[in-house]
Amino acid sequence: MEELPKITSRDNQRLVSARKARDHHISGKIFIEGKRLAAEALRSGVPISECFVSERFVMSDENSQFISELSASSRFTFELPDRVFQTIAATEHSQGVILISERPEQGASGIESRLADGSRLPIVVLLYHINNPSNLGAVLRTAEAAGVAGIIVTKHSADVYSPKSIRSSMGSAFRMAIWDDVEFENAVKWAGTRGLLSTATAASAEAVHTEVDWSVPRLLIFGSEAHGLKGIDLGPEAERVKIDIKPPVESLNLAVSAGIILFEAKRRFDLKHTT
Repeated sequence: MEELPKITSRDNQRLVSARKARDHHISGKIFIEGKRLAAEALRSGVPISECFVSERFVMSDENSQFISELSASSRFTFELPDRVFQTIAATEHSQGVILISERPEQGASGIESRLADGSRLPIVVLLYHINNPSNLGAVLRTAEAAGVAGIIVTKHSADVYSPKSIRSSMGSAFRMAIWDDVEFENAVKWAGTRGLLSTATAASAEAVHTEVDWSVPRLLIFGSEAHGLKGIDLGPEAERVKIDIKPPVESLNLAVSAGIILFEAKRRFDLKHTT
């Protein structure tokens, strides 16, 4: 492995910019920390603009090949003394590798192309006012595992590409077709023009999720953890479904609910396409 260029001052402009990306003060940039997430970024083809590795990380022989791969995929790669590296880290006990990447430019078009793929579960998940980034990331991971066509995240939700969301998604945020920062009404209107049936999760619904025909293309809507879809007009044609849970439990965690419904939908869809 060739010797990496070094940055020794915490006031270096690249490190100042890295801290701004970490703290969400630079639009269009993603802050990625940790070896596993860095590996997911490489595997997913995320465009990496800068890579920072700590002296301790470089000194470990087991990281030699990985650093070479990072250097080959990053525009710039730098080695930092451990004390300087810690000034840009988002975690107290960092593993010693941080990437700054470009935020993907996706939107509706990426979802539309995946909807056209007949092998995918014809569901687009709409997340409304989801404020917990860890929950948001967990839903992304669940949705990718179930094979949905895409994810829409409304305005006033957590940042899909925040460090907490990325960690919770375990890299799914890099690979999913995501349309974020969308007005709820625009998302529902778009779904209608694409032939997706709006289907909202609601504890007051009569239909149970196991009774739904999941081969029908749907916009599956999950509301906020605190308020659900209170005050939202879904229109007369929208369906409402619930998970049949035993009292006195009134509700489930968002990611758990998404997992139960999406994998039932996947089971039904797979069964119909293999018989």
